[in-house]
This record gives sequence, structure tokens and C-alpha cells, in this order.
Amino acid sequence: MSTQITTAFVEQYKANVYHLTQQKGSKLRRAVRTEQVTGKNAYFEQLGSTTARVRTSRHSDTPRMDTPHSRRRVSLSDYDWADIVDSEDQVRMLIDPTSPYAEAASMAMGRAIDDAIITAADGTAYTGVAGGTSTAFDTNMVVDVQVRWPGVTADDCGLNVAKILEAAKLLGAQNVDPDEEKWMILNARQIKSLLMDTRVSSHDYNAIKPLVSGQVTQFGGFNMIPTERIGTDSNSDDKVLFWAKGGMLLGIGKDIATKISERPDKNYATQVFASMSIGATRMEEARVGYIECDPDGGPEGNLD
Repeated sequence: MSTQITTAFVEQYKANVYHLTQQKGSKLRRAVRTEQVTGKNAYFEQLGSTTARVRTSRHSDTPRMDTPHSRRRVSLSDYDWADIVDSEDQVRMLIDPTSPYAEAASMAMGRAIDDAIITAADGTAYTGVAGGTSTAFDTNMVVDVQVRWPGVTADDCGLNVAKILEAAKLLGAQNVDPDEEKWMILNARQIKSLLMDTRVSSHDYNAIKPLVSGQVTQFGGFNMIPTERIGTDSNSDDKVLFWAKGGMLLGIGKDIATKISERPDKNYATQVFASMSIGATRMEEARVGYIECDPDGGPEGNLD
């Protein structure tokens, strides 16, 4: 039995079960390439670019281009979640907690998906025939913490329009397809910094404002997702991740599954159980980057 369930007994003032503040499921799943996979590891084949040759004479030999071929590995991890409700507890309570428990389990699984994607974005990827070669994140895809309009300043800055445009430039310089969906994730303090940027016009402000209430919006060529799960770098700066959709992959061996059943070994208490098997990887270094953002800074520098 959950040690916290007694707080819902009838003697309490309220009978309704409600979820405390938390991210309700995955926000990033729709922003990445998703593939169903079988086995502990899955491999995805990749082809590099080639150059066409000018034919200089008649009846010349057929050219051989030797197209670059590589593969990338995604490894699955198993996740589970469980909690138990004693039959006596259900008698004492005004509500049946099993359904809210199942909702809590599903939300926890969704957050785990997001964490896997975020970790993989700038983590080590694995390439080669057997997926045993480590491939590091490309630090050339990082927008410096001091970037602001019209150029680099001596002060560390929060998120601003100049940094977003620089991120778009990095992807464009890598010949990322302009029609490919591009995504960016940012937390509440970087949303605040962006909204304080004087170069955000009234029209832009209205476009960004939905982020404050947790909605996805578009700005600077990116679909922006608000989340508090972004990480920090070695300097404690926020890492505002951005990527083209094909640059990140979520492999799903088994999707989120929940089950509510009796446990004979626990005096027939009701168990709520959830599980999944997933893994994530960065598919291409040229498609993924992040913006360094001072957690205490505004768009032009420190707010202190």
C-alpha cells in the first residue's frame, strides 16, 4: 500500500482525488521521428551526400561514386511503475483511487520519454556496423551564452531573438531541409527572457505569449515547446535544445501499457501497474543543437 494513501480517508475534508502540479505525460514525443523496433537494439541505415561528375569525353567509363554509408544504433530500456491499494482502504475512502493511480503512472511514463529524448539530444550516439563506435555531440551546434543583437556581448544573456536566429542559421548552414519541422524546448525563465526582448514586436509577442500558459507556438522558424525538464551545462546555463525532426529518434519496443489487477500475494489488494520499453538517440549531429542561456539573465544581459 502506498504510505500516502491514508490522507484520502473519509475523515478528510475533501473526497475528490486530484493530481498535484506536474508535467502530464510526454510533450516531446510528437517532435521526434518515432519508429517501432524489435529486440534490445535497433539499427538505422544512413546515406551521406555525393557529388555528380561532369562527363568530359564520349564513351568514358561509368563513374563509381562510393556513396557514404553508415548506421546508427538505438538501445531500448525497460521502464515500470506500480502501486498497491488495499481492499480495506477502498472501503474507508469515498473514491476509488485506482483510476487516478493509472493516470499518474501514464504521466510518469510520458515524462520518462521526454527525459530519454533530452538526454540523447546532446549525449553520446552510437554508430558503426555493430553500433559500437561512440559519436559525440557536435559543439559547433552550440549558440554561445553571450550572443545578443547586434553581436556577441561581454555579458551572459538569457534567451533572445538573436540567439533563436543564430540557431536557425546553424541548421540552415548544414543544409537542413527548410520544409523539415524544427523544434525548440525552453523553460519558464527563458520564456520570460524572450518576452522581455525589445526586438519582439507586438505581433511576435502575441505569437510567443501562449508559451506562458503552456501551449506550443511557432516563432523564428521553430515550433516551441514549454517544459521544465531541460538540463544545464557545466557552467549552470540552461540548455535550450533545438533540432530538426529527423535529427532525433524515439524507438518503441513496447508502448505505455497499464494494468489493474488483484494481487493474491498481497491479500488480494489491487495493484496498478504500468510498463514500457523505449530508447532515444540523436540521428545526425548536423540536425541537433542547443542555446546556452543564463538562468538569471535577460535578453541583453544579467538582470541584477
